[in-house]
This record gives sequence, C-alpha cells and structure tokens, in this order.
Amino acid sequence: MQDNKNFLGTEPVGKLLLKLSIPTVIAQLINMLYNIVDRIYIGHIPGEGSLALTGVGVCMPIIMIVSAFAALVSSGGAPRASICMGKQDNKSAENILGNCFILQIIISVILTAILLIWGRDLLLAFGASENTISYATDYMHIYAFGTLFVQLTLGMNAFITAQGFTTFSMVSVLIGAVCNIILDPVFIFVFHMGVRGAALATVISQAISTLWVVLFLCGKKTLLHLRKKHLHLEAKVVLPCIALGLAAFIMQSSESIVTVCFNSSLLRYGGDIAVGAMTILTSVMQFAMLPLQGIAQGAQPISSYNYGAKNADRVKKTFRLLLITCLSYSVLLWAAVQLVPRVFVSIFTADTDLIGFTAPMLKIYLGGLFLFGIQIACQMTFTSLGKAVNSIIVAVVRKFVLLIPLIYIMPHMVPDPTTGVYMAEPIADITAVIFTSVLFTFQFKKALAEIRN
Repeated sequence: MQDNKNFLGTEPVGKLLLKLSIPTVIAQLINMLYNIVDRIYIGHIPGEGSLALTGVGVCMPIIMIVSAFAALVSSGGAPRASICMGKQDNKSAENILGNCFILQIIISVILTAILLIWGRDLLLAFGASENTISYATDYMHIYAFGTLFVQLTLGMNAFITAQGFTTFSMVSVLIGAVCNIILDPVFIFVFHMGVRGAALATVISQAISTLWVVLFLCGKKTLLHLRKKHLHLEAKVVLPCIALGLAAFIMQSSESIVTVCFNSSLLRYGGDIAVGAMTILTSVMQFAMLPLQGIAQGAQPISSYNYGAKNADRVKKTFRLLLITCLSYSVLLWAAVQLVPRVFVSIFTADTDLIGFTAPMLKIYLGGLFLFGIQIACQMTFTSLGKAVNSIIVAVVRKFVLLIPLIYIMPHMVPDPTTGVYMAEPIADITAVIFTSVLFTFQFKKALAEIRN
C-alpha cells in the first residue's frame, strides 16, 4: 500500500473499502472494550466497588466532552487533508496537519486548567453526591493531566486513517487498550490506588498511544509528515477545519445532554429500574453504532481523496457501497434485537426483574435502527466532502430539534409515560433519516456536478 501513493484513487473501491473498514471497525470495538474493562475492574474494588463505579460514572459526561474537542479538530482537519491529497497538494495537507496538532495542544492546556480548577463543581453539576464526589474527584484530577494525550491520540490518529493507513490507526488504539487492561489491576489492586490507579493507568496508556502516533507521523511510512515549519496557527487553515468538525463535536458533546434528559425523565416516570434499563439500552446502541462508525471512517479517506481528485464516479461508487454496507448491518442488527431482545439485555445484567423490564423497552428504543445505516452513510459523506454546514444541520436536527423535545413530549402522548420516554428515540431516528435523505439527495448531486465541470 505504501508503495503506491495514489492507491486511494486507483484500487478497486470494494476491495479498498473492505481493507480500510476492517481495521477501523476493530479499533471501534477495541475502544468499547477499553471502557467496559475499566468499569469492570473499578466495580470489583473490595468494599467500595459500587460507590467507586458510580463516582467514575459521573466523570463519563466530562470525558465525553473532552473527546468531543478532539473530534472538533480531527473530524474537520483529517477530511480536508484527504481532499488536498486528492488534489496532489500534500504541502497543504501537511500544513493542515501541523496547524491541527498545535490547535489540539492549545485546547488541551485550556481543558486541563478548567478540569483542575472547576472539576469538583462540574462533577457535582453532573450528578455526583456527597457519597461519590471523593471518588469522582480522585479520578478526574489525575485524568485531567492526561488531557493532552487523549487529545493528541484521538486527534492525530484521524490523520493516519485519512491517509488510508487504517491498520496503523487500529494498532494505536490497540496499544492503549492492552496497556490499560494490564496496568489497571496493577495500580488498582497491587498498589491499592483505587480509582486513582484506574485514572493513572488510563493516562499512561494514552501517553504510550500518543508516542506511537507522533512517531508514525514523523517517520518514513507516512505520506503526510509533522514538520516544524507547519507547527503554527493560521486562521485560514484552522477555521475551516473547526467549521467542518462542528458536526462531530455536536454529536459527541450532546450525548451528555441527552443522557441527562433521558435519566431525569425516566427517574420521574419509571424510577430507578427505568434509569438502570437506560444504561443497558445505550450500551446496546453503542454496540450498534460503533461498527457503523468504523465502516464510515474506512470510507472517509476514499471519498475525500477522490473528491479532491475530481473523480466523481469513484465518489459516487464509494457512497453507494457504504450505504449498502451500513444499511445491511443496521437491518440485520435491528432484526436480531426484535427477535431475541433478552439475549442482548442478558449480556449486561443477570437481574431477572431488570431483564424483564428492559427487553420490551429495547425493542421500542431501537425500533428505528433498521434505517440508521442511511443516517451514518449520508452524514459521514457530508463530512468527507467538506460540507460543513450540511453536517452541522444534520447533527443539530437529530439531537436538539427532534430527540430532546420528544423526550419531554412523548410521555404526555401515550398511556404509559415511561414507554413514551423510550419512544422518543425511534421517532427522532426515523424522522432524522427522512430529513437527512432528502437533504443529501440534493446536496450530493450538486457536489458531484461541481467536480464534473
């Protein structure tokens, strides 16, 4: 692959999508395992596992926001770099890489200061209690010092994927995950550091991943290099990247808001068991979303490169193949959920009451999953083609215009208010897919016409 610098524009699209998507899907699944294993270790701390797990759980919305800032830069910068590569303008692509590298360092410093100064206040605002705040602050104060590594690992890894080196980007995630799985029990149980040990293991693991990523981008195998002359900020370079990355930032950061909205409504109408069920439902949704996102990430460099190269036929073929693949996966998973919901729920709990309550709710909550492959394929293609405004519109409509209002409206529209809260998700999903499909149909034709002229 490395011998042919134009492989994104010459290799058969089907073979290329398979080659690039498999590592990105694996990377997404490894990342999911990364988080689950972390929680398992914390939950088994002798005598305090339950409170410790709750305390660290309160940190998750903040951690999601930190990751969202990495996506703000990388999800805009990486596709733009791919487009420049398609135009055979690697100099501009490397300038984007250098600008984004410095921007992420600046953002990391600001976020670290915010977490260290106002971390406790933020944790209390996100639901920490007097019983759990000590665990939450212990974890967050150490995690804050690793913000730089989180930003650079997630952000710069996207530039490796954007060049088509998805196996290397997968290894970046794998290195961090394996180190974390090994270090977690050492720091938590051997050194008796508790949640601080879990946070330290995460920081060290992310630092090792960052070293791998930076060494690759400074090495001989990469097509785009981190060069000293590009390590500065230019408004004309970073502002378009931020604009394009806003959609990914909104999607990731808004998950915190959506989680708070769901949990507050469910606690009001269904009590603790409804909130507990929601944790399982979102875990299954994550299981559905991550492979879809991995497939779409594999298609991104192909679409971006060929759009920059003005090869409309390959762009169109890539989208068609991405759509078929994503839609097939989402339909198959939807069918499995509808047929055997208890199997999915049982993965996360052995409590018979919770299983009995959650299984029928899972069928409702994921009722629109069969169409979601369309949403992911269209949204990622918008980003791949550098259509910042369209990406932002699609993200905002689904979360803020549809889902959040429906969480509060639906309980008043059906006999069972708790069921109504869960129904907000499929109604928002199906409506969003229709809206996205119509917008994409017009904008995609327009984009292809522009590069054909």
